[in-house]
Amino acid sequence: MPDENPSILNHVSIAVSDQEKSLPFYDAVLGVLGAKRLMEHPGAIAYGKMFPEFWIHPEPFDGGNPGTANGIHFSFNAGSTNIVQAFYQAALAHGGTDDGAPGPRPDYSAAYYGCFVRDPDGHKLEATFWDESVSAGQG
Repeated sequence: MPDENPSILNHVSIAVSDQEKSLPFYDAVLGVLGAKRLMEHPGAIAYGKMFPEFWIHPEPFDGGNPGTANGIHFSFNAGSTNIVQAFYQAALAHGGTDDGAPGPRPDYSAAYYGCFVRDPDGHKLEATFWDESVSAGQG
């Protein structure tokens, strides 16, 4: 992997209860961020910009029922406040629910702007824009 990749994660994977319902949701919200389906295997779809970073599949590895975990969420980088807002709108238009409208979160940082949504299964997602011009002024 090139050195310019700032991520510390290789990928994450979640199980969904209805893949056919979840695919339009993830196509829309991740498409807003410039990601697309990069790999498709029987029962698993991977999204990313350059490599498969976010996977959805219809059941957990152990064959049990998919579920959400309290306290866990997935945050995606957005390139602007407008993209955060588009992510939020795409989520609501494709079966997601509001869990925190787009806006600044000064408790996190003056540089932070984001939103929180739930996917059709209730997984918590976040889109975050970090304003480098503001963070550069913080010491």
